Amino acid sequence: MNRQPLLILVCCFILGILFQDIFFLNQNSIFTIAVICLLIVASTGFKSFLISKFNSIVFGIFFFGLGICLHFLNFQTVPQVAFKPNENIVFKISKKLNSTEKNKKYEAIVQIGKENFNSIILIPKDSKELDFKHYYKAKSYVSQPQSPQYDFQFDYAKYLHRKNIFYQCYINGELSSAARNDLSVAEKIRQKRLEVLQKINHSEMSPRSQEFLKGIILADRTEIDSQTLQDFNRSGLVHFLAISGTHVVVIFGMIYFLLIKILPLRFRKSVIIISLAFIWVFALFIGFGSSVVRSCIMLTVYFIYVLLQRKPDLLHSLALSAFIILVMDTHQFFDIGFQLSFLAVLGIYWLNQPILKHFPRQDHYVKKILFNTVSISISAQLATLPLVLYYFHQFSFISIVANFFIVPFSEVIIVFSFLMTGLMAFGFGFKIISTIYDFIIDLLLNVIHWFADFESLFFQNISMSLIEVAMLFIIVYLLRFVIVKFNFKRVMQFCLAILCFFILRIAFTIYENQKEEILVHQYNKGHVVSVKKGNVACFWIENLGDRDKIQQNIINPYVSSRRIGNVKFNELPSDSRDVVFNGKIYNLK
Repeated sequence: MNRQPLLILVCCFILGILFQDIFFLNQNSIFTIAVICLLIVASTGFKSFLISKFNSIVFGIFFFGLGICLHFLNFQTVPQVAFKPNENIVFKISKKLNSTEKNKKYEAIVQIGKENFNSIILIPKDSKELDFKHYYKAKSYVSQPQSPQYDFQFDYAKYLHRKNIFYQCYINGELSSAARNDLSVAEKIRQKRLEVLQKINHSEMSPRSQEFLKGIILADRTEIDSQTLQDFNRSGLVHFLAISGTHVVVIFGMIYFLLIKILPLRFRKSVIIISLAFIWVFALFIGFGSSVVRSCIMLTVYFIYVLLQRKPDLLHSLALSAFIILVMDTHQFFDIGFQLSFLAVLGIYWLNQPILKHFPRQDHYVKKILFNTVSISISAQLATLPLVLYYFHQFSFISIVANFFIVPFSEVIIVFSFLMTGLMAFGFGFKIISTIYDFIIDLLLNVIHWFADFESLFFQNISMSLIEVAMLFIIVYLLRFVIVKFNFKRVMQFCLAILCFFILRIAFTIYENQKEEILVHQYNKGHVVSVKKGNVACFWIENLGDRDKIQQNIINPYVSSRRIGNVKFNELPSDSRDVVFNGKIYNLK
């Protein structure tokens, strides 16, 4: 506690959030906990909380209770809105979302009668693009997202609930619009970003380069084609496409480098402040997405230490950043990006220097940049691997090689993309620059596609339980000691942890293979029937033409959840009442 008090207290705060999310205490219990927290503050005082172990425990309890109380306040109840199945609605958009095959999606504030609520708006894909300058009115089918049938499916309703969205509106009529004269400053900025996106759409670059540019700088991946997105996922480079800490650091570094060359050295603090202000303006312009806000907060906290002339402490900075983010919105903890971002930084803190010491001597600037990039990439990938396997159930060994080749050039690509966006935003269209950019991005995307084509190195439907994840984190923790000092004791501890992991994995697999179950899954207007026996499952599909989508949304999650080793497919007649599997008849009633 004396060495990392803030980190431990933030961990207690997170445990409080988890406790409230699991058990959901009622209002009376929350009031009691709040009173206890106030009594702790009043009786102990913050100034002396490190003096004794007792005070450390008391303040750990205080932060645990604080996490419970804040998560209770952040969890909104579903607003009760009276509506007909087909209802006339008035709405204004607040955010553009990724399109589906049939619809464009937006987050919006919807009005029915006198009631206002947050909703997802879906309009036909061939409809005109919506903007922030208008109110819209249309006839819509209004519904509440439902929780999934089974535990292995993604809970979209809960995901929306964490974002305070409780309804979906499917536009099934013509849209009418009326100009707005009440745009807030934030909406004017969003509209300007939308106009920049439209300028990129009308540029002479290829559609793939346009979508890449919009994604890497303006955090807009709404129209990116599925093949490109699949290539980034399979090659383990999806973090390069999304706005992340790398982008924020590169943009900060670019502004800092330019200003430090222009202004005298005595203005170094001013240069840092201006550079930090710039990245926050950038975050505001692209819509304050969760990942960019996290990166901006972490970078700002780090440089506050520098400005105060205190030695930057990575763990203190990390803990303070996490605390600030979670105080603003406790639901951020359940965002996968939040968890992976902070784990990546922890991994770099824990493994980067030990790994770097095993590289050749860095006696040149180029070697220093190259070796640091490689060691940081390895550290971050090892630290995030357990959660990647748990959430996405896939891993590609080619991602290690792909990151070695692509990440060192990421700074150049980000800076070039930033300059291209700036030129287009101000109406400067230089054909030769656009042609060069288009050529570079086309080459980059082809290289990434080449990496993604190594099917033999790509593994999917990897089963992973929380206990196995915890065991993998223990292995990553012990890995540092093996790297730092290779001796028999540490190697044996590391090997024992790996052995325990495989014992656990075999035990979970045997347990799942003892089960036999039959499930009927809803997909669009049809059904999918699955029968599982041991590690074999057979799926009966009404329309085999939808097999790819069914594979992605139903079969793959089921296979990874139930640890299936062999999958079979059959066509299901629409009037079928029985299916036969391994000589046994299963009734579908």
